[in-house]
Amino acid sequence: MVDEKLVKLITERVIEKIREYQTYKIPIGVSNRHVHVTKEDLEILYGPGYELTKKGDLKQPGQFASNETVTVRGPKGEFKNVRILGPVRSKSQVEISKTDSFRLGIKPPVRESGDLAGTPGVELVGPKGTVSLPEGAIVALRHIHMTPEQAMAMGVKDKDVVEVETFGERSGVFGDVLVRVSDKFSLEMHVDIDEANACALKNNDYVILRKKN
Repeated sequence: MVDEKLVKLITERVIEKIREYQTYKIPIGVSNRHVHVTKEDLEILYGPGYELTKKGDLKQPGQFASNETVTVRGPKGEFKNVRILGPVRSKSQVEISKTDSFRLGIKPPVRESGDLAGTPGVELVGPKGTVSLPEGAIVALRHIHMTPEQAMAMGVKDKDVVEVETFGERSGVFGDVLVRVSDKFSLEMHVDIDEANACALKNNDYVILRKKN
C-alpha cells in the first residue's frame, strides 16, 4: 500500500530542490589565458593610433574578444597568439593559469583582476613593438558576476566569498569564490582552464551557489 504522506513529503522535497536549483544556478565561463592592455601599450604593440577590432562579444556587457593577439614571453618560455580582450583598460595585465606559469617561468599570485601590486612582469610582443611590463601577471581569483537583483535573490552581496558546487563525472566544490555585484554585469562564474579541467566544466555548464547557513 502506498504511503500517501511519504509520497507527499518526497514530492515536496523534490519541488524544493528544483526551486533551489533555479534560484542558485550560475552559468560557467571558462577563461583561457588572455591579455588586457592600455591604449598606450596597444599603440606600442600595433602602431600609433591603432584600435582593437572585435572578433566577438563576451557575455559581460561591453566586453569583447579582439582579433588582435600578442606573444607573452617570460624568463623560461612564451605563448604565441594570446588574445587581447577589449576594451582597453587603465592598466595592462596578463591572466594565466598556474600551469601556464610553469612554462613562462614566473610565479604569479592568485589575485582579483586589477590587483597587480607586487606581481611578476612579462613581455608582450606585437607586430610593431614590445612592451615590458614591470608587473601585471596574475592567476585570476575565481569569481561570480551578478546583478544586484540576482545577489538579493541569492542572499549575497558584493565582495562576499562563497562556495560553489559543480556536477557531473568530476563533481566538486570550489571554495574562496569572490562575488562581484554590479548592474553592469551578467550572471556568470569565471574559472580558468585548470579549474575547469579539474571538474570537467565547459562554457555554459551550470554550477550551484551553496546557501549560507
